[in-house]
Amino acid sequence: RRLVSGHSPYEGVAGFSRAVVAGDRVHVAGTAPIPPDGSPPPEAAYEQAALCLRIIGEALERAGSGLEHVVRTNIYVTDPEHWDEVARAHGEVFRETRPAATCVVARLLDGAWKVEIEAEAVLP
Repeated sequence: RRLVSGHSPYEGVAGFSRAVVAGDRVHVAGTAPIPPDGSPPPEAAYEQAALCLRIIGEALERAGSGLEHVVRTNIYVTDPEHWDEVARAHGEVFRETRPAATCVVARLLDGAWKVEIEAEAVLP
């Protein structure tokens, strides 16, 4: 087991890692649209999803993997109306990779978040 830290202010408080490498898998925690500089998240669902995916990609790189090795994503949106924008961002990243994906409508911890994404990847 190898832990990969991120910049979420919740990691130390809640006791979780941005990602955990276990065997040949990298498990990336639910990733909210929290900019590294601590500024407010972008307003639009597309930009929030793109930010989540960038943060996931950075964690995967630090773990020795990458977005091209993702085999599953779980996407949480706060309103079905956000799906088109979130799907567009997801599709831009995973159009060729096409991981197994699930989308759930859920209430998230911060009212400003419209999306949160988690991922699982393999090590190359």
